Amino acid sequence: MARIDFHASSAEVAQALIGASVLVEGVGGRIVETEAYDESDPASHTFGGVTPRNAVMFGAPGRAYVYRSYGLHWCLNFVCTPAGHGAGVLIRALEPTHGIERMRERRGLDDLRLLCSGPGRLCQALGVTHALNGLRLDRQPFRILPRPEDDLRRVASGTRIGISKSKELPWRFVLAGSPFLSKPMRPA
Repeated sequence: MARIDFHASSAEVAQALIGASVLVEGVGGRIVETEAYDESDPASHTFGGVTPRNAVMFGAPGRAYVYRSYGLHWCLNFVCTPAGHGAGVLIRALEPTHGIERMRERRGLDDLRLLCSGPGRLCQALGVTHALNGLRLDRQPFRILPRPEDDLRRVASGTRIGISKSKELPWRFVLAGSPFLSKPMRPA
């Protein structure tokens, strides 16, 4: 299995993560949807420069950036590119594979497809909170399992969702045909 190179661009990392798995304290699954963000991108939290909220994104690659979306839901991002360049990958959806009963307890529902189909749902199912912000992805409580080299699943790209700026960029990556996506794929 090839390791994920978090020193690459956010678009490269976002694509490479499709089919890989993320576990938080043993709970998680296969990544089926990501979105790339870069400091040159007006939709990115890093576009305006370093702030106390986004400082982790300008730090070392291979760390978690956790923030609240609309003050309601936690979102999990993986910091990438060289330190000092604010870029990351939003983990939008997982296919649950590990700790499914724990996810069901945390989410209060049975439907496997809805456990991690969206960044807020995913974080609730995995128990992700701001306490994980800045932690290294190569140490507990995280475990990243690269997709197997012989896994030839198709990765599709299209435009990102839920943003108002830079909507035209084809920086949303999905495992084509996955029923676990947060929303169906739009053409790029």
